[in-house]
Amino acid sequence: MANYDIERLHGKMLDILTAIDKVCREHNLRYYIIAGTMLGAVRHKGFIPWDDDADICMPHKDYDILIKHCREWLPERYEMICAENDSHYPQPFAKIQDAETTMIEHAHLRYVGGVYVDVFPVDGMPDNRLRQRLRVNKYKWLCKLLYFTYRDPYRHGHGPSSWLPLLCRRLFTVNGLQRSIRRHLMKYDFDTSRHVLCFDDGFRSIVTKDVYGSPTPYTFEGRTLMGVEKSDELLTKMYGDYMTPPPEGTEFQHNFYYLDLDKPYREIKS
Repeated sequence: MANYDIERLHGKMLDILTAIDKVCREHNLRYYIIAGTMLGAVRHKGFIPWDDDADICMPHKDYDILIKHCREWLPERYEMICAENDSHYPQPFAKIQDAETTMIEHAHLRYVGGVYVDVFPVDGMPDNRLRQRLRVNKYKWLCKLLYFTYRDPYRHGHGPSSWLPLLCRRLFTVNGLQRSIRRHLMKYDFDTSRHVLCFDDGFRSIVTKDVYGSPTPYTFEGRTLMGVEKSDELLTKMYGDYMTPPPEGTEFQHNFYYLDLDKPYREIKS
């Protein structure tokens, strides 16, 4: 298990989630807590005790509106970072981060930011199962190319392990791959599709749109956040018997490369 103060980390993430909720309510944007954050709301009424990240998703139209207005709508200490506003950003989804903290997830990705909440777009899918699988697999392939194009090619030395990242850098650019991923995600509109998916959760998480439904209030650490309307259906599909915690010793944590909850990341970056 990680050796940082997870309760303080939870507090920072909860403040970000609360700010997101306030902005989305004020500007009529739909958002849903998702994945482990949704599971935590149902099973623990808050964070899963060992969970060290938080996730929301938004229909892509709402996601784009928040990106466009994030600097004017979010409190000053919070920043929404994504490929649309940072050409060096290495992920295919956005984060809202606390600029008064510092977090480096992985040294080999060379990206310095703050404690964050992941913000995923949720998009439409075709109804045909084969086409669904092909779309998910293409997304995974594009993300893998993005990873190899961005990361330090010499992470494992200057031998054969560096050849694939170096080849990707010759064939692709980070910005070009980000544009390809965006076009791929937006091929099917959330509001006009019967099936929808938060792509980062993979094929198992394809559901009919009514599972998301209208953003529905859930108690989370004594506050109210919005989640999916049919949480049991989504969580069962994602996790199976989701009300039973995993065996002790198998809990997942990120084990961040560097974390400072009191120092602005720009001081580290400079």
